[in-house]
Amino acid sequence: MKKKIIIVVAVILVIAAVLTGVLTYKPYAKDKADTEELYRQNVSAVGYENTIETAIPQTELYTAIHDHFFSPLENGKTEKKAIILGYDGCRADILAEIDEANSGIAALVNDGASLELLYCGGVNYPAVNTQDTSTAPGWCSILTGVWADVHGITGNDITKTMDTKTLLTSLVEEKLADSSAFITKWKGHFSRRNATYLDEMAYCENNSLPVSFTLSKGDEDSHALTLGEIRKADCADFIFVIYEPTDGTGHGKGFSFNNPEYKEAFRTEDAYALEAINAIKARPTYEKEDWLIVITSDHGGIGTNHGKQSIQERMTFAAVL
Repeated sequence: MKKKIIIVVAVILVIAAVLTGVLTYKPYAKDKADTEELYRQNVSAVGYENTIETAIPQTELYTAIHDHFFSPLENGKTEKKAIILGYDGCRADILAEIDEANSGIAALVNDGASLELLYCGGVNYPAVNTQDTSTAPGWCSILTGVWADVHGITGNDITKTMDTKTLLTSLVEEKLADSSAFITKWKGHFSRRNATYLDEMAYCENNSLPVSFTLSKGDEDSHALTLGEIRKADCADFIFVIYEPTDGTGHGKGFSFNNPEYKEAFRTEDAYALEAINAIKARPTYEKEDWLIVITSDHGGIGTNHGKQSIQERMTFAAVL
């Protein structure tokens, strides 16, 4: 009898959970209003310097960062430094919802940064993707400067070989940077089976290279670790951090301009970026340092997923100062 009562109670709890889910369900996972036409309108409202048709390959960020370290120091500057503040799964249209007073992107643009549309997936829309519009291929293309036909990361859960090295390693080996740091909470980068950078981590360790790969406990921890790194007197010359609120919210409730929770997730990571930028400017040695600051995304999304061909998944962005 006791066993039957337990089963009945369990069934009631399951039904209650289902009903609660139905009552609180938001339609953004299958948002029929999230059309290409509306997307283009919202992208136009952002004020990008280019158009979807003239979007830049995300691989160009590699070139911008490498060239920054390779170029001569300006008068009065003694050291090159760079940071990528990554917004995982952040759509290019959501920037129309920037909170000017608490925005890393707005702060960069107000200081003279470029703000341009980029594309992931290997080719610009509407040509057929050559790699998934997913996390591992997107960030790997940015960090290596090549597409999956060279670096081999066509999707998640593939370990990159050392035939192509990321900026984290190459800048240090080329003596352009004294050290580099990678901070993230997603285990798929370097802490689970078939993680993308397992071989590169081993390579750096075996060759005693000052390249750190830090797995955080969550986005707040990623941000705290980033601020901690920036505030070190001898902080890494190249810092790469990935914030995940937009990706996590997109998978849970929907990648949609019409989803208020997705907008709030964007504003959360954009506020993180502003704090990081302010921490850089507060460095006692800032006036003697030549910083390149980049805010960008690896991919967009539609419904509760990404990885495929839609314009909402393909377009990304970059603010570069």
